[in-house]
Amino acid sequence: MKILNVEPEGYTAEAREILRSLGELEERACDRDALLAAVGDAQVLIVRLAHRIDEAVFARAKSLRVIVSATTGLNHIDLDAAERYGVTVLCLRGQRVFLDSVTATAEHTWGLLIALVRHLLPAAASVAQGEWDRDRFRGTQLSRKTLGIVGFGRLGRIVADYARAFRMQVVFHDPYVEAADADVEKLGLDDLLARSDVVSLHVAYSNETRGLIGVREFERMKPSAVLINTARGEIVDEAALLNALESRQIAGAAIDVLDNETSLTALASHPLIRYAGESDRLIVTPHVGGATLDSMKDAEVFMAQMLAHYVRGEVS
Repeated sequence: MKILNVEPEGYTAEAREILRSLGELEERACDRDALLAAVGDAQVLIVRLAHRIDEAVFARAKSLRVIVSATTGLNHIDLDAAERYGVTVLCLRGQRVFLDSVTATAEHTWGLLIALVRHLLPAAASVAQGEWDRDRFRGTQLSRKTLGIVGFGRLGRIVADYARAFRMQVVFHDPYVEAADADVEKLGLDDLLARSDVVSLHVAYSNETRGLIGVREFERMKPSAVLINTARGEIVDEAALLNALESRQIAGAAIDVLDNETSLTALASHPLIRYAGESDRLIVTPHVGGATLDSMKDAEVFMAQMLAHYVRGEVS
């Protein structure tokens, strides 16, 4: 069995050993053209988030039987095409026991929030330039503020746990969750947006959630409120976000995700990236929420073991 890993940089040695025990492992960092050229004889394809695995890839991958992606989101893989071509997709979605131990994205959510409301990036840059102006960077205290969490699954609940340490009030919106802890109130989305000082997104990407936060939703937020998105870029209407920032409809935003992340051409001229370079009211990081040494190692080993179980017929 040929296993092709097209994003091998930093791949953990323990996961590599498991993969080598299953077949011939080829590691090749690929751009789009190289991916299409290399995938033809692979039975297993290992990806992270750098590639869009679409109809063109499946058409070239005549021998492909399994895709392994150490992610919970799968919007980088055309699942309809995978089904048509008879390709199984193995991922972290639904692996609750394992995922409960992975807190990296929730931690990054708080890193973005604190950096935004305390102006940490411009303050540090100012000091690096030889300045010392504390009055210029007065921030906002989180204590006694309201955190609105949209999507109250695993990550939403972890973020809520952290909010207690910051003495914040927590409300949430999730049509699939009926009840939470006694100190967390469930609201409709409009009420959550109107009440929250911080809105943090933790919903999975789907047709239902694409563009969930758009013009109408930004109009309902407080002018002093900020938005945090560590979920998926497609959940937010990016043009509406830019307009909300430029018109000061909201106070700021910090995002770890963008729509169409796999297109370097699109990213090079992305309006939000350009705005972040001009304004301290937007922070953009390159989808690093789950990218810690610990979490990536654990996920790679877990997925290699899942593949081994699949090959042995222990995973349907």
